[in-house]
Amino acid sequence: MNLLRGRLLLLTEQLPSLIEQLSDENLQEAWLVLQPLYYNLYMLIAMQESMRTVRPGDMLTREQALRFLQFP
Repeated sequence: MNLLRGRLLLLTEQLPSLIEQLSDENLQEAWLVLQPLYYNLYMLIAMQESMRTVRPGDMLTREQALRFLQFP
């Protein structure tokens, strides 16, 4: 796991300069590839947060649940 963590940290350090070098067309293609990962990570973080803050017996209305997911 530490090897993967190190690789991801190195990649995230290099991303800003790499993104600046991409053409608009390549940027669009990159977003199409990364979009599912972005949304999956967003939902994973929201679920982890809900497990931390919502306790057994707590009940949310549909609107409260949607608000909770939209504003983590």
